[in-house]
Amino acid sequence: MDQSFSATARDASGSAFAIVGISSLPTDWVQVFKALAGTELTLDAPPAGVPEADAGSSRSPSARGGGGGEPVGLLSESMTPPSVLGLNAYLLYAIGKTARRRLSDKLTARGLRLWHLTVMALLNDLGPQMKTGLAKRLDMNQSDLRKIVDDLIKAGHAESSRDPGNRRRVMVRLTPAGKTALAECNADIATTDEDFLAPLDAEERDLLGSLLRRVHSRSG
Repeated sequence: MDQSFSATARDASGSAFAIVGISSLPTDWVQVFKALAGTELTLDAPPAGVPEADAGSSRSPSARGGGGGEPVGLLSESMTPPSVLGLNAYLLYAIGKTARRRLSDKLTARGLRLWHLTVMALLNDLGPQMKTGLAKRLDMNQSDLRKIVDDLIKAGHAESSRDPGNRRRVMVRLTPAGKTALAECNADIATTDEDFLAPLDAEERDLLGSLLRRVHSRSG
């Protein structure tokens, strides 16, 4: 998960500007801002009412030019720079990343990945399919699709057999165990939805789902 710290700073002329640091790796932001101690820079104190963090965590070092000893204000921790909150594309990306991680955690606990769930759902919705048809519908490379199907067959969730009406065609279908596993996965994922959408009431969730489906139908 991205980490970020931000602070208001003033240069030697007194002009104010913002400093935002963002990292996808564990970062000691105190040490990062200490590096600014030798510059003509002052980090402002936090606004009144901002709670102080535990010592050694996000408290900023003293940093008047040359380390003159004037205390620097507490750095405020913020996961998202405010300036991007008006960008719907960014919000969809950030929220989607969190949702995907939670979904992946649920699937990993069952020995599955997102593509496994997608193929199982398609087979459940449309019935037996040829591998070439599955790959085309899902816009997947056929070799990647074969690996996913092979995984599902090994797990007992799917089976592959010749089409009685056309022996040249090999059809993939869900097994009864696969249908049960899919139903259990969907129920488990529904609990993730409940937690993820907790800030919304039932009507808002229905509206969000409708809007997302409309956008999704045009995104391909």
